[in-house]
Amino acid sequence: MSTDKQKDHSRPTPRAADATSAGPANESRGQRKYMNKTGVHRMALVAMLLALGIVLSWFEDLLPPIPSPVPGKLKIGLSNIAVMYTLFFVGVKEALLLALLKAFFAYLTRGFVAACLSLGGGLLSVLLMWLLTKLPGHSSWLLLSAVGAVAHNLGQYGVLCLFFQGVSLWWVLPYLLIFGLATGVLSATLLRVIMPALRRLPGYRELYNENDPKR
Repeated sequence: MSTDKQKDHSRPTPRAADATSAGPANESRGQRKYMNKTGVHRMALVAMLLALGIVLSWFEDLLPPIPSPVPGKLKIGLSNIAVMYTLFFVGVKEALLLALLKAFFAYLTRGFVAACLSLGGGLLSVLLMWLLTKLPGHSSWLLLSAVGAVAHNLGQYGVLCLFFQGVSLWWVLPYLLIFGLATGVLSATLLRVIMPALRRLPGYRELYNENDPKR
């Protein structure tokens, strides 16, 4: 009798077994719920940043043209602030997606050539800035923004050369490089100014830690 009782006591009760097996399941469900929550916040944040980029681009179109020997209207690139913020604080995939969506919006509003210019400049800008963040050491926003702006102009220059083959456009390049440096410094400064407002966007705290700005 005593042996049987000892055996009975050594067996886990159904409640204890359920509690043991339910632990990992509850944990995995919690992780899935968290991932779903952050995924929704991420998409919502990208949508709001796209809207911000569109508003900044619309505002820039209202500004008087910048005097320049380069044909066409030179733009400061205010909408690139939204792309930089996405790259620095959300992720490179989301920044590339934002560049694609901006190009699609340019296609809807300004045509095929404008979309190609936006896409070529946006993708090259994001990729070069992202590569800089992967290098050893700390890259300042000012450096990243300047490189991104110059890369954006170089990407657009490459697209122009493809569209206008046989036309000499080399003389445009120095102006684009100088203008890119100036607009890069301006974009980095404006990004620092509006950061307090961007931190109040829904989903900011759920997506990343403020102490890790290059997640």
